[in-house]
Amino acid sequence: GWCPLSPTGAQTTQLLVEPSWRPAVLWDRVTLICQGLGTASATTWYKDGQRWGQERGNNFTVTESGTYTCDRSGSRLSCPVNVSNDQVVLQVPAQAMLEGETLTLRCRY
Repeated sequence: GWCPLSPTGAQTTQLLVEPSWRPAVLWDRVTLICQGLGTASATTWYKDGQRWGQERGNNFTVTESGTYTCDRSGSRLSCPVNVSNDQVVLQVPAQAMLEGETLTLRCRY
C-alpha cells in the first residue's frame, strides 16, 4: 500500500514485522518492531486508528488482528501493517523486489 514519505524522502518511523512475510497472519506469532528517533519508551502504538498506549515499548507479539501503526517521539506515524486472522493466505516476502527477480510465494493454511 501507499505510505507518505517525509520531505527528505525517507519514512522517519518504520514498523517492522517478524516473520517478514506479507500479509501478516495472527497464527504466525507476529512481532511488531517500531524503529525511529527517540527512545523505546517514547513509542506510541495505534490499533485500527485508535491510540493503543505506550506500555508495550518498541516491540511486542500481536495477539489481536487489526491494523497497527506506531510513532516514536512525535516524529511521524509509521506506515500501517495489517495483521489478519485469515485461515488461508498467499504470502510474499516483505522486502522490495526489482523487475526480473525471482519471487517466492507461500500458500499457507
